[in-house]
Amino acid sequence: MNVQDFQPEFKKAIEFLKTDIAQLRTGRATSAMLDSITVEAYGSYQPVKAVGTIMLADAKTITIEPWDKGLLAAVEKGIRDSGLGINPVNDGKLIRLSMPELTSERRVELIKVLHQKLEQARIAVRKVREEARELIGEAEKEKSITEDDKFNLQAELETVVKEYNDEIKMIGEQKEKDITTI
Repeated sequence: MNVQDFQPEFKKAIEFLKTDIAQLRTGRATSAMLDSITVEAYGSYQPVKAVGTIMLADAKTITIEPWDKGLLAAVEKGIRDSGLGINPVNDGKLIRLSMPELTSERRVELIKVLHQKLEQARIAVRKVREEARELIGEAEKEKSITEDDKFNLQAELETVVKEYNDEIKMIGEQKEKDITTI
């Protein structure tokens, strides 16, 4: 038994956090904001990135150029219905998304949402820690590891958990800085 066996689970929690908070709007344009948006195309729902080219025109503008111009209206509708809070502009060739300035109230709301997502990540890390502790306890009961090994593994586990919690905190501080920067 080794604490390194649980690294993939801890990493999954961090990766999910990164993709989850990438969709929080900071006032700057990022293509990650569109990752959760689906468009009805060819009889099924597909991600926006699967039906066209997404480009960052500047720091506050995203352009989407569908490969099939017949999908312009579907892409526009998908963005409107997404709840992203951005009004798409269809010029007949591509769709422009201009990031509006965030109000101070909206920034406060986004920070609250960010803190909720950070707490969910910490909960995921704690869950993996508890699963690891249970396996360590079971291994000791089965006499496959000694009591000293159990305590050493638990100490190593706590060190790893602290590292991941510190990483979550660092990711959160960076995103909060992005949200509060005007």
